[in-house]
Amino acid sequence: MAMKIRLARGGSKKRPHYAIVATDSRMPRDGRFLEKLGTYNPLLPKDSEERVKMNMERVQYWLGQGAQPTDRVARFLEAAGARDKAERKNMKKAVPGDKAKKRAEEKAAKAAAPAEEAAAE
Repeated sequence: MAMKIRLARGGSKKRPHYAIVATDSRMPRDGRFLEKLGTYNPLLPKDSEERVKMNMERVQYWLGQGAQPTDRVARFLEAAGARDKAERKNMKKAVPGDKAKKRAEEKAAKAAAPAEEAAAE
């Protein structure tokens, strides 16, 4: 059985509240889980201690049983010091998209056109 430690969403529309749960990876996001390990409230300030609460003993137990944390839960564990910080790279973050490239080319062509006319005179 492939185990995951992930977030299960609760709360009303536009007021999210998450439970950190240990579950079988085949279960739906908000479906059946084996154990609730903590809570996450993204509406609280980032420096608030109430924002992320975890029962670290149980989290360590599930990690020892082979459960894989999702990316967001892994970041919580890194912040708590229970896991080594992973190297993350988003190589395409600084690269503009196709439409932005076309706009830049058109802008450069328009800027070059008056300069060429002035040089020809």
